[in-house]
Amino acid sequence: MKILVPVDGSPYTKRMLGYLAANEEWLGVTNAFTLLHAVPAVPARAASAIDRDTLKSFYEDEAEKVFKPIRAFFAKKPELKVNFVGKTGSAAETIAAVAEKGDFDLIMMGSHGHGTLTNLVMGSVATKVLAHCKTPVLLVR
Repeated sequence: MKILVPVDGSPYTKRMLGYLAANEEWLGVTNAFTLLHAVPAVPARAASAIDRDTLKSFYEDEAEKVFKPIRAFFAKKPELKVNFVGKTGSAAETIAAVAEKGDFDLIMMGSHGHGTLTNLVMGSVATKVLAHCKTPVLLVR
C-alpha cells in the first residue's frame, strides 16, 4: 500500500507516529511511506528580493527541521520503504495535489480534533484535504 503521511512537526504529527508505532500492522514491508511537509511560500514580494538558490535552500532547511526527528523514528525500521518530500505551498492544497498525482492508496495524518464549529469558522488542513481529495484519509487524533 502506498501511504502519504503529511507531517508538520507538531504534537499531532508525534501522536500520529505514536499510532504507527503502537499498531505494527502499518509498519509491514508491503507498505511504502511518503512523508510530506509543505513549507508555506515566502510572500512573492519578499521572494523577488532573494536569489533563487537562497530561497531553495531556505525551503529545504525548513522541511529538514521537520523531517530530522521523523528520520530517527523510521531509522529503527530500516526495512521500510520511506521517502521524504518537501514541497512549497498551502498545506491542504499541496497534500491533495501530491496524493492525486502520486496515486496513493491512503493519506494518514494527525488532526487537532477541533469541533465542527471551530472548523467552520477557522477551517482546518484535515477538513480541506477531505474536501479536495479522492484518496481515503485516516485521521489520528
